[in-house]
Amino acid sequence: LMKPRTITIIIPAYNEEQRIGITLEAYCRFFRRHRREFKTTFSVVLNGCTDNTLHVAQRYRRTFPEIKILHFQENIGKGGAIIEGIKVSTSSLIGYVDADGSTPPEAFYNLVHSLHSFDGIIASRWLSQSRVYPSQTFRRRLASRCFNFLVRVFFFLPYHDTQCGAKLFRREALLPLVSGLVITQWAFDVNLLYLLQKNGFHIHEAPTVWMDKAHSKLYVFGAGSQMFLGLLRLRLLNSPLRWLVGLYDRLPSWTKIHRMYLR
Repeated sequence: LMKPRTITIIIPAYNEEQRIGITLEAYCRFFRRHRREFKTTFSVVLNGCTDNTLHVAQRYRRTFPEIKILHFQENIGKGGAIIEGIKVSTSSLIGYVDADGSTPPEAFYNLVHSLHSFDGIIASRWLSQSRVYPSQTFRRRLASRCFNFLVRVFFFLPYHDTQCGAKLFRREALLPLVSGLVITQWAFDVNLLYLLQKNGFHIHEAPTVWMDKAHSKLYVFGAGSQMFLGLLRLRLLNSPLRWLVGLYDRLPSWTKIHRMYLR
């Protein structure tokens, strides 16, 4: 008999006490039904939580020992949490999903089966076969398409959706790039995909089912400037003008705009 493939699913969490328990139970129960195919580890990475998320995760770990917990008291950002999860993973496949359960376990399972010979696969909400519930508002669709336009212009990435929270990669593709991941806010996924493309890895974009459970957490146009600045910094870091970033970093802190989003 073939040994089951090993998968680590990283779940970055920031103040998710109301939702992470439901997500952990759904994912753990689903992948236990497929234990002959996969040996799955769930790496919950707490990122500066100030609520009860840690205790909720610990409670579910007593039932599901495949849950591992990394607890960072400081705010290292979602991207920083994913990076830390990658560093400690020993699985042959490493992926991540949002803690709110927007991507159901069945959809992530489909990613695994669609990986084939690719080096990685990303879920997309913007392919014709994708299903998003409920339908996104015009404002969210507009913001998403504007962001995607900038990603294509700045980085020539061919993907329709770099920001969907469900992604899966082969270990040998991810590990050499971890040290080059410097953006831990809005542009983290773009940074990762750009480095993968730059190093010759082949990433497939696949349709997904996505349930908009994070809707209330994102102020669409209020986040627009931070998203743009994150992309701009990443573009500068990968250009001959990278010295501008160094110049900015040497300015007094009180002169810096949106500092936390430019890390």
